[in-house]
Amino acid sequence: MEIYKGVSAFAGIAIGKILYYHRGEYQIRQSMVDNVKKELDRLDKARTAVREQIQHMYKNGCPLPKEQELTLKRQIRLLSGGSFQRAVESMITTEKVSAAYAVQTTRDELANVFRNLEDEAVKEQIENIREISELLIGAMGGSHARINLGDEPVILAAEQLSPNELLEMNKSRLLAVAMHQGSIISHVSIMAKSMAIPTLVEVEIQKEWDGHLAIVDGYTGTLYIDPEPELLKEYRIRHQADTEEREELLRLRNQEDVTADGRKIKLLANIGNLDDLNTVLYYGATGIGLLRSEFQYLGRENYPRENELFRAYKKVAEDMEGRPAVIRTVDLGADRQADYMAIPDETNPMMGNRGIRLCIDRKKMFKAQLRAIYRASAYGNLSLMYPMITSEEELDEIEELIREVKKGLNEKNIPYKNIRTGIMIETPAAVMISEELGKRVDFLSLGTNDLTQYTLAMDRQNLLLKNKYNDHHPALVKMIRMVTEAGHRSGCNVYICGELAADSNLTEKFIQMGVDGLSVVPACVLPIRKAIRAAYADEANRPTEQNKTE
Repeated sequence: MEIYKGVSAFAGIAIGKILYYHRGEYQIRQSMVDNVKKELDRLDKARTAVREQIQHMYKNGCPLPKEQELTLKRQIRLLSGGSFQRAVESMITTEKVSAAYAVQTTRDELANVFRNLEDEAVKEQIENIREISELLIGAMGGSHARINLGDEPVILAAEQLSPNELLEMNKSRLLAVAMHQGSIISHVSIMAKSMAIPTLVEVEIQKEWDGHLAIVDGYTGTLYIDPEPELLKEYRIRHQADTEEREELLRLRNQEDVTADGRKIKLLANIGNLDDLNTVLYYGATGIGLLRSEFQYLGRENYPRENELFRAYKKVAEDMEGRPAVIRTVDLGADRQADYMAIPDETNPMMGNRGIRLCIDRKKMFKAQLRAIYRASAYGNLSLMYPMITSEEELDEIEELIREVKKGLNEKNIPYKNIRTGIMIETPAAVMISEELGKRVDFLSLGTNDLTQYTLAMDRQNLLLKNKYNDHHPALVKMIRMVTEAGHRSGCNVYICGELAADSNLTEKFIQMGVDGLSVVPACVLPIRKAIRAAYADEANRPTEQNKTE
């Protein structure tokens, strides 16, 4: 038996024979071209095609962790300009070579220059360039044969895979994937997650494994080749238990979110686009606790029109069939930007003109969204939520805009509802005035992702800080308790909608703090429902060991 350690990109257990797959990198011969403009056009068309492909993966895959969302956005930015694209264009122009050759050569030169550096941010950038280069070369005519997985389900072992190769496979024949190249935030890992395929990366792949029996443990990141009989027996039991647990969770889809001692908790879903609506209903969430409306503003060349926004929000209202749906007004700036917005460069954009600040500065854009939401409210149960609020003065300005919006709708006899409003609590400033803010709205929602980074003064995107970034920091836990108590004193409900809401180890603690609801990605709804139903809202009601046995 041989044991290899990798990094888990998606959890799960798989047992089966290895199919080894190898393909070389695209190797394009240097050739001189007569028409430089034609090659630059080929490169530009390939960039457009790849950008659309990446956006398709971002919109139609399963809900992504923040880190993976950021990776996709960084790769889209790589296609939009920067030193890599300038280097490729310069090589085409000065050396009169084909666009595909220029992409391949520039990629290889950058990889060689930075190969021995240990800086995680640089390593991630090189990995992004490698992936983008493959996609560009593929879009310019390179292609690979479809992988034939055979008649029996297999564990695919490969040096590397492209997203297209993975998508073209017969999914019923694919038990798991083990790769050498790639990372947990690469496109292939993202696609594997959306397909629910156990996946390992950073594994030293061996050609000799082909045809050998193997076990993939996607929980520990371990690959076993030719496992011992006892280990194989143990993993077959674990695989069965894993399957049964998934089936058990699915049986919870229609269950109530009630703690073991009878307290009802709202369990909602976070979504990033309209394609996620079906998953909200499939997993049985009681509604949408956070619709990130940025999807309508990013990856395009101009501002969305009011009617376009209205149609999207109307669909949300109608598809949810009376269930609550909270639309967060557009949270742009910082890492969410589009060229057409011409947002000025800032030294520290995470601390800059973002969220509600940008909306208040661009009132025409903001009022169009507010009108669209109010118009759509007539078709369902919509609520509004404002991001990055830090003062009551910001609420004053928002309320004045809403008065103007309602006046305009009344003048045109357009129906709307007086919908509920809420605030994202994302900064220490908002925490400290949460009681005052709570008196102005119907609910508060703790955005623990931003709240953590602003509390710790640590950029959560900084790979150098990944071992120091602690989203369970005692200060954060105290802040959650403070906001919950302050919100209840002011008469409004309090929810958690950041990544911490999906941590089942904290579910009972949040409930005991008095949190009214949790909003998580749809795939986490059922595990959190299970944790809610096992929790005790009041520590005093927890059965003692003696009572359990009586």
